[in-house]
Amino acid sequence: MAETPAMTAPGTVATAASADLVPATELARRIGSLAGPTAVIALLQSCAQLAETWLAARQGTAALAGWAVVLPFALLLQQMSTGAMGGGVVSAIARALGADKRDEASSLVLHALIIAVTAGLAFAVVLAGFPRGVLGAVAGVPAAEAAATYAIWLFGAGAVPAWLANTLASVLRGGGRHALAARVLALMWVAFPLLSWLLAEPMGMGLAGIGAALAAVSWAAALAMAVVVARGGAGFVPVLRMRPSRALFARILSVGLVACALASVANLTTILVTAQLRHHGTAAVAAYGISARLEFLMIPLAFGVGSALTALVGRAVGAGDWHTARRTAWVGALLALLIAGLAGALVGMMPHRFAGLFTQDEQVTAIAARALSWVGPAFGGFGLGMALYFASMGAGRMRWPIVAGLCRIGLAAGGGWLLANVAGMGLDGHFLGVAMGITAYGLVTALGVRQGEWSAR
Repeated sequence: MAETPAMTAPGTVATAASADLVPATELARRIGSLAGPTAVIALLQSCAQLAETWLAARQGTAALAGWAVVLPFALLLQQMSTGAMGGGVVSAIARALGADKRDEASSLVLHALIIAVTAGLAFAVVLAGFPRGVLGAVAGVPAAEAAATYAIWLFGAGAVPAWLANTLASVLRGGGRHALAARVLALMWVAFPLLSWLLAEPMGMGLAGIGAALAAVSWAAALAMAVVVARGGAGFVPVLRMRPSRALFARILSVGLVACALASVANLTTILVTAQLRHHGTAAVAAYGISARLEFLMIPLAFGVGSALTALVGRAVGAGDWHTARRTAWVGALLALLIAGLAGALVGMMPHRFAGLFTQDEQVTAIAARALSWVGPAFGGFGLGMALYFASMGAGRMRWPIVAGLCRIGLAAGGGWLLANVAGMGLDGHFLGVAMGITAYGLVTALGVRQGEWSAR
């Protein structure tokens, strides 16, 4: 039987027969070597975002509610640029390098940048141009008024550089240079909390200062990342003087657009739940903002493993070795399940303590703790689903993640409404619906990572 090439590490090739002998511990080591730097950045980002939540709460309950209504849109920008369209960039470049098409990888950079600028401008026009209309439709006039200036700074000044920085980081990850991308982004997330506090309080900008700070550090990261990539940091020098190719756009967009749609569904879930909670008052909206932030903190934690899976699976698929791709995906998924599950268990056991870290308002704390007691135990399923979602991007197999995303929004928004209003559970029904949606997301995504789905077609 003919042997199938398989990527054992960036730049090396093994046979399918030898790939069968690779133990799970070795696959875990390979994942860890790429995931480690990204995980450090994820930890820094998580700490910075926790500080952001605390600082927003210091501006008052109205400001916290305004911050909470912007949160799904800010998370959507980060998720699309980093893990969704960014994952499309990583997948396209990794598959090109796995197939030894270095010229194609070099040409993909220009196409990725065009996509980034276009998407960043779309965020800026909609959310900085019409913040009161968009945000008011979600959470009402008071929250929209509190959030308007913050949104103008965050998206008007920061959307384009955030997209550029995260896209260029994805170029580096596609080349297997995760550590280099991490070093550049580390400075951004270290500087962000201090600059946010400086602008929000000593300089008197309030909530808007947080948005201005993120815009400033995003510009710095984008410029630094551009220099690194232009000098060949990804293992190749990008080709920027060329006529854009529809085929190369398709390499990125075939995965990236689907992933962006899934990121939109995830944040639409948060938006719909927030819209339902507005009828319970501003405190409920603010409290769910705290719960949603801790839920979405699982994304950067899972992204450490997930970004490694996108690159490793993409290289294996590019080399035609689907067996190694599947095994790598499952080893990484179990690691993410363990990490997110432990974090969720900790939050679920001490919900009042975690909620109390962000606000002194007793009513907000009590509602947030109720939310976390339901949602925290589901974090493990979220980690499982996120890791396999990133692996699916590397494989270019996105059908089951789409089904999982639809299950999630159906249970969280629809199921939560039924539990709250028909079953009479009230707020707890909404929170249970969110937990059920997260769990279903992980289980359904896992169903798709099997030989019948992940194979050459």
